[in-house]
Amino acid sequence: MTPDIGSGPPPAPPGRARAAPQSGGGGASWRHELGEEGARGALIAFVATVVFVGVAVWLVLSSDTWPDVQQQFFNPEDFRESWPDVLGGFWLDIKMFVIAEVLILAFGLLVAVVRSLRGPAFFPLRALSVIYIDLFRGIPILLILFLLGFGVPALQLPGVPNDPLFWGVTSLVLSYAAYTAEVYRSGIDSVHESQRAAARSLGLTQWQTLRFAIVPQAIRNVVPALLNGLVSLQKDVALVSVLGVREAVREAEIYKSRTFNYTSFVAATVLFLLASIPLARLTDWYTRRERQRRGQVVA
Repeated sequence: MTPDIGSGPPPAPPGRARAAPQSGGGGASWRHELGEEGARGALIAFVATVVFVGVAVWLVLSSDTWPDVQQQFFNPEDFRESWPDVLGGFWLDIKMFVIAEVLILAFGLLVAVVRSLRGPAFFPLRALSVIYIDLFRGIPILLILFLLGFGVPALQLPGVPNDPLFWGVTSLVLSYAAYTAEVYRSGIDSVHESQRAAARSLGLTQWQTLRFAIVPQAIRNVVPALLNGLVSLQKDVALVSVLGVREAVREAEIYKSRTFNYTSFVAATVLFLLASIPLARLTDWYTRRERQRRGQVVA
């Protein structure tokens, strides 16, 4: 006898699994199992992290040299004594950070816009922007600080500032603006070409097209990357200490030279962490919000 074709569902094709149930109790059970699996994985990860940290702390505290390390790096008395000077220097770090960040965002955007100009008439400006970006992205920021902070004042040019604080902020701006310009340019390139064509069809000039149509969209696309640069800059302002500027790290160095104790560097570390961690979390929050706004799946 031949089987009744209409008596049941057809068999699944070879090599293809049957889809999970989409409705009813089966679907709810499937989602519940996934939730349990995720919770179990999170619990395992948490326990493993606690165990690892506990073992690491035990190894450090059980070391024979830990009392000496504690005396040199984690001395409460030296921490309290060095804290006021280090904190005073940290406020200078904050001022340098704010001033440099404003200038970096503005100058980097200007360089990116110039590099994005089209037409043979703008070739010299595009070439200058490319040379600037390649030059300052290729030189370590520490060398830029040495070259500008010590080299330019040594020339004793009339009307040129000799203040190391000025040249320290200038070095940060020139170095970071080169990276920021490329971030902006990636945002400009991510805007669809139809946006530029539509603006030009309305009679807008190339500058007006960039100003009103391209750049606003580009900035929204690269805000997370700009925030990451902000976090990096907040730490790198400490490099200005090589020029003798008495910011937090320099104050910690002065205290160490006087007492031969390194706890002052721990005090500076605490201050930088108190500033950088909230900035990092702000970056993560904004990135998640942008993904949700764009309809992307966020874990």
